Amino acid sequence: MKTIVLLLLSNIFMTIAWYGHLKHKDVPIWKVILISWGIAFIEYCFHVPANRWGHATFNAVQLKTIQEATNLLVFIGFSIYYLGEEIRWNYILGFGLMVAAVFVIFHKW
Repeated sequence: MKTIVLLLLSNIFMTIAWYGHLKHKDVPIWKVILISWGIAFIEYCFHVPANRWGHATFNAVQLKTIQEATNLLVFIGFSIYYLGEEIRWNYILGFGLMVAAVFVIFHKW
């Protein structure tokens, strides 16, 4: 559970670093890059321990899958509530297919 929480926190910071500036297009790009880089440093402080500690329980493919799944959850909320974008049926379908990929990766065959 610690790994998943750390990856969730990591994705929150990375989503802010990558997409938060989209509401602030008046800020010069060099400032956006520096601010985003600083936020990304915080993201690494969560992501690296999550992978280090998580590798005792999960393999690397599973860790990456958890990271991508949490990234999608964070991004959906961020795009709707922060950026004010609408969610469309094809986005939901695409995300659903990615969730199916999580099942395939974690299922014991």
